[in-house]
Amino acid sequence: MDRITEAFAWPVRDPEWAGKIVVMGLILLIPIAGPITNLGWMLAALDRLRAGEERLPPANFNSFARGLRLFLVLLVYYVALSAVAAIFYVPSILIFSEEGARDPANPFLVSLALVLSLMAFGIATLGSLVVTFASPAVILEFDRGGIAGGLRVRQVWRQVRVSASNTIVAGLMLIAASLIAQIGAVACVVGVVFTAAYAFAIQAWIVRSFELGLVAPPRPATR
Repeated sequence: MDRITEAFAWPVRDPEWAGKIVVMGLILLIPIAGPITNLGWMLAALDRLRAGEERLPPANFNSFARGLRLFLVLLVYYVALSAVAAIFYVPSILIFSEEGARDPANPFLVSLALVLSLMAFGIATLGSLVVTFASPAVILEFDRGGIAGGLRVRQVWRQVRVSASNTIVAGLMLIAASLIAQIGAVACVVGVVFTAAYAFAIQAWIVRSFELGLVAPPRPATR
């Protein structure tokens, strides 16, 4: 429970946290460049947590290049996932289009198209969850080896398997952070950008917590 509460509490320990969150939220309004800059800002926050400094990084564009590289890594994973889902989705659309022009439609082919469509949806949904739960490992590998490091699937999978509980907790916390990012849309449509910026700060703590969880505790000395 302490691990969870700390993730949401640490950003507000910075006396200037409100101003930084507001600025990063305004940056998020910039199409494409805004989210990329916030990704880099999250990595800068991770650096500070590693150094034992619980203060958010300055709110600016200094981390854009770093965020862009991480964005490209994550984009590759999601493009690959979309390609796999498209293997089932495209044939279903073609069948639906073909059978829609016929009277009567072939019930078997319509059923097949429906099954393919459901399979595509399932692959996209489950695949997105897998990427979410693996993202702390992806970020750490990227941080160590750049774009090539982030795309080393074998190394990423090895980190994911080191501690299943560590991976599950980090993934669930990332999902919770994404829900927090959407709270602003409920209270105020524009407010979503500020809760989203706050969620990026939370993500930095989650990745750091995942990283610490990879370190096995020392074994007691045997006598």
